[in-house]
Amino acid sequence: MEVMTGPIAQEITQLLTAAFAPSTLAVINDSARHSGHMGDDGSGESHFTVEIESAAFTGVSRVQRQRLINAALGDIPGQRVHALAIKARAPGE
Repeated sequence: MEVMTGPIAQEITQLLTAAFAPSTLAVINDSARHSGHMGDDGSGESHFTVEIESAAFTGVSRVQRQRLINAALGDIPGQRVHALAIKARAPGE
């Protein structure tokens, strides 16, 4: 598990911070674990895990949290990043 500050990781951090004012946020670059596999574009920023805690997720289902995060990230998931794992929780969960 590697926390990176490449341009896509920085953009993900900025977008999620602006959208959700998270109490905790980790953008973890998993790309090295997928080197040479499908979806590895050689950029070193093809696979990420996002761990986020925000009051904005209170009372919101897991599926809806993922939809909100994907919407906040625009064209990043599925177009500029091959895989994005999301672990979203509300405070106290």
